[in-house]
Amino acid sequence: MLVRHLWDKQRDWDDPLLPKELLQAWVDWEEELHDLKDITMPRAYVPDELDQSSTSREIHVFSDASEQAYGSVAYLRTETSQGKVYLSFLLARSRVAPKRLHSMPRLELCAAVTGAQLSKLLERELTMKVDKTTLWTDSTTVLTWLQSESCRFKVFVGTRVAEIQELTDLKVWRYVDSASNPADDITRGKTLKDLAEPNRWSQGPSFLLHNQDKWPVKPTSVKVDASELRKSVFCGVSSVVSGPAAPEASQYETWKELLEATAETLHGAAGMSGERTSQAYQDAETLIIRKAQQDSFPDELRLLKAGKPIPSNSRLLTLSPELDKTNDLIRVGGRLRRAEELDQAMVYPVVMDPGHATTKLLIQDYDQRLCHPGPERVFAEIRRTYWILRGREAVRRYQHTCTECQRWKARPNVPKMADLPAARLRLFQPAFYSTGMDCFGPFMVKVGRRTEKRWGIIFKCLTTRAVHLDLLTSIDADSFLMALRRFIARRGTPAELLSDQGTNFREQRESCVKHLPNCLRNCNNS
Repeated sequence: MLVRHLWDKQRDWDDPLLPKELLQAWVDWEEELHDLKDITMPRAYVPDELDQSSTSREIHVFSDASEQAYGSVAYLRTETSQGKVYLSFLLARSRVAPKRLHSMPRLELCAAVTGAQLSKLLERELTMKVDKTTLWTDSTTVLTWLQSESCRFKVFVGTRVAEIQELTDLKVWRYVDSASNPADDITRGKTLKDLAEPNRWSQGPSFLLHNQDKWPVKPTSVKVDASELRKSVFCGVSSVVSGPAAPEASQYETWKELLEATAETLHGAAGMSGERTSQAYQDAETLIIRKAQQDSFPDELRLLKAGKPIPSNSRLLTLSPELDKTNDLIRVGGRLRRAEELDQAMVYPVVMDPGHATTKLLIQDYDQRLCHPGPERVFAEIRRTYWILRGREAVRRYQHTCTECQRWKARPNVPKMADLPAARLRLFQPAFYSTGMDCFGPFMVKVGRRTEKRWGIIFKCLTTRAVHLDLLTSIDADSFLMALRRFIARRGTPAELLSDQGTNFREQRESCVKHLPNCLRNCNNS
């Protein structure tokens, strides 16, 4: 407290000329230090001869505050089976009051915070079993605050009430009068001579030596401090709706469901007798769009109805909005007024908010009807009737979450290629050691005055990728055998020959093996 008073004097740290009153207070405190040797505290909480197994232990934490300081003190109350009570000092915690002036209820609340922290510390650090913990305060205002929700109060009180409610159970808080509160010694102070003698600070309050029926009780009349309550703020929107109200768009999954529900709302049970007309659905669509605009642009709609310009910070300012007096809809003004061939809805599209649920259902309906094309296609089709603010972004955002759009835009996964077969890896063998063959065609050729078919056959070295081409007069086995003989005569006999299951290949397998023993193997690979 002396240091805090020095701060208030605004003096330099090395100024030797201290104020007389602070210098005298320092001298008085220094002279008291000679009595410090007389201060003793018993180390044991209870006598050694006491039977610990038949006792019950309670922790009592007292808190108090003043304009100068605040703090809390804890005592251990031990009661034997015969009813004898022992009180012992456990722990104390004191704080200097903040330099900024606070009300007494706020300082009492700060003291209660130290008491809650002290009880939590003792609960964690004490190794002995404690049956019950009780916290005491002489402020009825603090007790009233603790029984309320922290969000009701201002920031200073609300944060501390929330901390106390988190650290302690609200049922353990009790009231104690100031005369019986030992934490009052923290705020008022005591000299070392007073502390050396038997006193309430070291031995605990006397009422804890008696039964609970003699303990202090909370007064019946409690004054509630309403200055710390938050001011209530009205966050609603008042609007006047004429005629039937359209259903909430967020409750429906598709545009058609919303349209059907709105049409039924407009015509009631009378519309259930037969099929609804196109005019009924047009009225329902107009009602849905009008409600969406009332939710998204209430100020602009009100000013346009009154014939006044919209504010300069409006999102619709660059669109030159106009009010369609027939349907009370906000439409985009433009430069196409003289286009007689265009539809009026295309010349003056209806303005929509991209974040409204109705707009999302509209984008979904257009996307499904157009079979999930790109965003530009959907946006261009919507623009024929509706002008959605940041429309491209809204369409892209929807298509990013649409399962069908993602499926159509997905790219196929390229399969991993298998290992090369042994025939492709004959590195130290001659060309056409491993050969693959296949036929191709037919080709039309002129023979005299007639036209005949001819086929080609390809022999390919699987290692060096060399190619041998030949001509077949027909696609039968005999033509193939002649081509094979010409190939062997020119290129040499292959160690293995691979082909598909062509008819001309398959019918002559036995013949091939017979003519080329141990040198030719026909693998029927498709």
